[in-house]
Amino acid sequence: MVMKDPNNTRNTMPRRGSPLWTYFAVVTVLGAAALAAAVTGLSGGAADALVASPVLWILAVLIVAGELRPIITPGSTENSGASTATTFSFAALLYVGLPAAALLRAAGLVVCGILWGRAPHRIAFNVAQYTLSLGGAALVLHQFGVRPNPLDAWVPDGRDLPVIALAGAVYFICNDTLVAAAVALHERISLARALRWDLGYQVLVHLALLGLAPMVVVAMDRSGAFLLLLVLPFIAVYLNASVSVRREHQALHDGLTGLPNRKLLTVRTEEALAEVRADGPRGFKRRAAEDRRTGLFLLDLDRFKEVNDTLGHATGDRLLQMVAHRLTHSVRPGDLVARLGGDEFAVLLPTVRDEAAAREVAARLRAALSEPVRLDGMSFDLEASVGIALCPDHAHDFDLLLQRADVAMYHAKESRSGVEVYSPATDRNSPARLSMLGDLRRAVDRGELELFYQPKIALHDGQLVGMEALLRWRHPERGLLEPAEFLSIAGQSYLMRSITHLVVDAALAQTAAWWREDLTVQVAVNASGRDLLDAGLVETIENGLNVHGLPAAALQLEITERILMNEPAYASDTVGALAELGIPLSLDDFGTGYTSLVRLRRLPVEEIKIDASFVRRLAASPDDAVLVRSIVDLVRTLGMRSVAECVEDPATARALREIGCDAAQGWHFGRPMDAATATDWLRRRMERAPEPAA
Repeated sequence: MVMKDPNNTRNTMPRRGSPLWTYFAVVTVLGAAALAAAVTGLSGGAADALVASPVLWILAVLIVAGELRPIITPGSTENSGASTATTFSFAALLYVGLPAAALLRAAGLVVCGILWGRAPHRIAFNVAQYTLSLGGAALVLHQFGVRPNPLDAWVPDGRDLPVIALAGAVYFICNDTLVAAAVALHERISLARALRWDLGYQVLVHLALLGLAPMVVVAMDRSGAFLLLLVLPFIAVYLNASVSVRREHQALHDGLTGLPNRKLLTVRTEEALAEVRADGPRGFKRRAAEDRRTGLFLLDLDRFKEVNDTLGHATGDRLLQMVAHRLTHSVRPGDLVARLGGDEFAVLLPTVRDEAAAREVAARLRAALSEPVRLDGMSFDLEASVGIALCPDHAHDFDLLLQRADVAMYHAKESRSGVEVYSPATDRNSPARLSMLGDLRRAVDRGELELFYQPKIALHDGQLVGMEALLRWRHPERGLLEPAEFLSIAGQSYLMRSITHLVVDAALAQTAAWWREDLTVQVAVNASGRDLLDAGLVETIENGLNVHGLPAAALQLEITERILMNEPAYASDTVGALAELGIPLSLDDFGTGYTSLVRLRRLPVEEIKIDASFVRRLAASPDDAVLVRSIVDLVRTLGMRSVAECVEDPATARALREIGCDAAQGWHFGRPMDAATATDWLRRRMERAPEPAA
């Protein structure tokens, strides 16, 4: 019984012009030339004798049978199993020479390839591989005066064993090197590693298979019937090995999908990491320096429980089988897909260039899963969340790598981003995070948090639309930190409420100071989803407005589009209270979610901020230009103001003005400034007449 490996992609045709394609082409051409030369050297009488010999027909049948049913032992696969065809083809080489041996092995490979559905390029390579290996062994025999042919068969005796051993060694070296080179190119590993992979196993197997060949020659020289007796031990070995392999397969693979399970994933991951450890303590540093990493993905299907609960576990199981099929056909050659249980899968990337390359693989997996699935007359839209952990960046062993991929996966689920790479900032169990959280708590008490301000400018006349308050942390050791470096930690702790109230108080105080100088400007502060569920936020804002004597319109709250998609946040009493108070809302990162127009109309939203990812590509991407224009037109129709984020050059500003965008912010108009610098900037701005934004 041959256990098929669902991760095996060797049947896939290499990309034309790639190193693997070139290697296949060269080996195939050389093998074809060697086979043609051998057949051409076969005389007419020798050919007739070959066809008329019943012994050689029996050999042909045994070679085909050996190719069809290789002996797969525990630890080997269909690609590395012991083929008894090696014994009989090498015996044919010894008995009647290279032409007969090469033709018989080629015939067996072609028949087996067709029956097993192997790709033509793979069949051609295998024929060339064995022809060249048999040819190398034939050259050794030729050097020692052994030139058998169908008209003059050679039967060795005990004195010929050293010559046969040398010919067998050449056969093994040629065959193993040709295969290892193909594997190295296919799986993007070094030739040395491919040769080392199962060298001990292959040496042992070939010693047994090639060592039996002289005995086969002696037996068939007496009578072809003896060949049938020699088959019986092979059958016994095959049946015993099949039972062992079946048990091993069950222990290392998932019964539903046929994918490797956690145990085999652990083994394969440790093998990938062992290559680095083999270089000593500096191995991990060397791999990082060479931009080569090992990646582990954890992938979890979103809302899979709904399928089981609605349609039953039988349908859910079929869906998991389809997911397994899609994943195994979407990874790169050499990558491993495993099922850990339920709807959770893992993907091992033994080598990956960097984080960006890992994200590309993850995006390809999610794209493959997003194709609609039809089961029981219903169509399913699948989505998955993927967490990525890399070695040596995030961990040096399997358990820690898996744990950190799990942290990243749950972060991807919570943020609905789809793919996330592990970050200590999102790891609630990370020592670095705990240390940062302690520093942040002290920063709140010591007043190390402060606001910077960035202007928003009207594009048609250059008027100041408002200032956005941006939080910064003057860390005593690490310097000035931006929100991305610490707010995610605060968002998972009790500190977020304190920080939000601190930001609101500071922004209102600064706004009041500007208004007292007749620097009348609206200031925007960012609010998180947790803030909108905090009833105390409205009270803090209302008290601050009263204390500083400011109207509600002096303050603007910016919320992201993803928060608006969150039903509890949208329906919270806080949002209603803000609307009653008259606090206008700005919808940030617009275009990255799926905001309902009905929700937009119901909320006190006065401004839509177009996500920076579209603005940055505006000049270079016609598709993004069309998208931005559509957003601007939609916002205008709804009676709101459109604001473009991250405008960093005059060309983008001009393009936005031509599209009809109302306002913009970014380094082109002004970088974030501390309060004192922003005050000086506002004074100078008010002293001169505004001009249209360039």
